[in-house]
Amino acid sequence: LAAAGRAGGLMSRFCCPAAVLAEVIKAFGSPENAQRMDEARDNACNDMGKMLQFLLPVATQIQQDVIKAYGFSSDGEGVLKFARLIKSYESQDPEIASMSGKLKALFLPPMALPSHGPGTGGVATS
Repeated sequence: LAAAGRAGGLMSRFCCPAAVLAEVIKAFGSPENAQRMDEARDNACNDMGKMLQFLLPVATQIQQDVIKAYGFSSDGEGVLKFARLIKSYESQDPEIASMSGKLKALFLPPMALPSHGPGTGGVATS
């Protein structure tokens, strides 16, 4: 929480979290970044391991390019601090929660719940 507070201090000097989050989402929509993400998705072939290898670094770079203007470091740690800060605002601000979900959907595959066959997941009887 202290790290998020420090990061929040950096960002609050410039703008509100919702505006920065909107700018990050907009960056993913630029033609160049959309093409980079499409290429990374194609390389990943819906494989979770390959998503981490190809898609996540591109998504991280796109976010870094935006958030460095708001005082976050231009490395993976800066993106993590930004993510923690946004997470801390989600419960307080429905707009931020909605935009955070949109951002995650841009680079995280939808998580399917595992299916449980009959007799699994219930209480065992003896």
